[in-house]
Amino acid sequence: MTSFKMEHKNPEGLFKSKAFSQAITVSGKAKTIYIGGQNAVNSSGELVGHDDLELQTKQALHNIATILASENASFANLVKLNIYLVSGSDPRMGYKAFQEVAGVLENPPLVTVLFVSEFARPSCLLEIDGIAVIEDKD
Repeated sequence: MTSFKMEHKNPEGLFKSKAFSQAITVSGKAKTIYIGGQNAVNSSGELVGHDDLELQTKQALHNIATILASENASFANLVKLNIYLVSGSDPRMGYKAFQEVAGVLENPPLVTVLFVSEFARPSCLLEIDGIAVIEDKD
């Protein structure tokens, strides 16, 4: 039994999506994990998937999975994702990659997708940051 409760809300009158939730409430004794912007740079500092949004998305998600695992968390603990894509990118490619890496989540996180002109590293096609919540055992 956990000491916190995370409820995914999709109120009547709003669209119910398989890709995102409309709201999430967290109550009780919880620890919040803030995930800094992750791009397609691997542990060696190399960009994975030059000019390939699907490969870059998979690498960014693997980076996020590594952060989550370091805190004994998983994609199921995500509350919010902000996804930044270079203008002209097809977000469906990123969603396909997300399903392959994270699986189809019963309760998906909140998601905001924004298009930007470019990133600090011009070869990057996306960046993802997020927030996750786990039980605080302290």
